[in-house]
Amino acid sequence: MKEEKHTWDKVNQWGEELALLRNIIQKTELVETTKWGGEVYTINNKNVLGIGGFKNFFTIWFFNGVFLKDEAQVLVNANEGVTRALRQWRFTSAKEVNEKLIMQYIREAIENEKAGLSIKPEKKEAMQCDYFAAALKDDKKLNIALEQLTPFKQKEYWEYMATAKQEKTKVSRLEKIKPMILEGRGLNDKYRS
Repeated sequence: MKEEKHTWDKVNQWGEELALLRNIIQKTELVETTKWGGEVYTINNKNVLGIGGFKNFFTIWFFNGVFLKDEAQVLVNANEGVTRALRQWRFTSAKEVNEKLIMQYIREAIENEKAGLSIKPEKKEAMQCDYFAAALKDDKKLNIALEQLTPFKQKEYWEYMATAKQEKTKVSRLEKIKPMILEGRGLNDKYRS
């Protein structure tokens, strides 16, 4: 049996502290699940919060924590400028765990989820590549084959071509992907299970 990997307990030093958080969370209606190698708690299959241990702290994070009132001012944005909705509550010792206050935050997070409060991810514009566009215009068969792929796979090819800086790189990349597109394969299909 393969050993389960817990990427959110990076240093394995917070076992008792995470068990303390887990015990508090289990008193709620949230459902425990494993996502991205860590413990995530959901309601109606929507992510509400997760817990994990890192080098200098253990944490409970709220996926839509930006909507919490945070009257105790305990939440931080773990990745300022990148993370829009997620907020963490970090602890460095079990003594800092205040069950009553944590339950207040969890209840509010559950109510926010039930109310549908969330920040939707922004759709990124597909990258453009004049070289690839010209190649598709010149080769109708290639263009048709690309259009028959899913939008996700099309986007992968566009980004792959658009990130090539030098002309020789664009040429070699086009040579590489042309047979893949004509066979109806995605750029990264071999990595997908």
